[in-house]
Amino acid sequence: MTRRKLHPEEEELWRRVASKTERLHPQPKFDPEDFVTQTPAPGPRSKPTFDAVRTLTPSMPSRPTTSVSLTPSITDQVRAQPIQMDRKAFDQLKRGKLRPEGKLDLHGMTLDRAHPALTRFVLGAQSQGKRLVLVVTGKGKNRDDGGPIPVRHGVLRHQVPQWLSMQPLASAVLQVTPAHLRHGGGGAYYVYLRRNR
Repeated sequence: MTRRKLHPEEEELWRRVASKTERLHPQPKFDPEDFVTQTPAPGPRSKPTFDAVRTLTPSMPSRPTTSVSLTPSITDQVRAQPIQMDRKAFDQLKRGKLRPEGKLDLHGMTLDRAHPALTRFVLGAQSQGKRLVLVVTGKGKNRDDGGPIPVRHGVLRHQVPQWLSMQPLASAVLQVTPAHLRHGGGGAYYVYLRRNR
């Protein structure tokens, strides 16, 4: 299909219409001065603050999404408890020089069996006038399979100090400390009892 040429009256009409119309998206006139970067006067430099960095990167979260718990191990928590007993006796106890007058082995028990056994043993030992007993918990097996929820290593080893700090045992217990290697080390606790009144 060939294009036909406009007649002179059609061209005149087109010019009149075109002269009265405005562009929908007018292009700004090019001015090279608009694209020249102004150099700031030299002055003291200040380091950007954290807030300035945050405004530059709006996608940055305002708070960390993960947190790290630096809770000390159960052994460190027990060792950090204040000394309630005689200092000289405590130093002998730490070196394994004092001999326990009774021993309870909870190793291999479930929590629901271990708690009543511990309660009976400690209160019974106190009523017999014993001062130092040994509670064996075992170090525990590493059963953590790498899942999303960590599995505690040595459940009884973590639970026994908590039970000893709660009633009715708290009124009978004067001091709890990890045992010396000759009495079981990290898998056992010395429990120093209050005098039976």
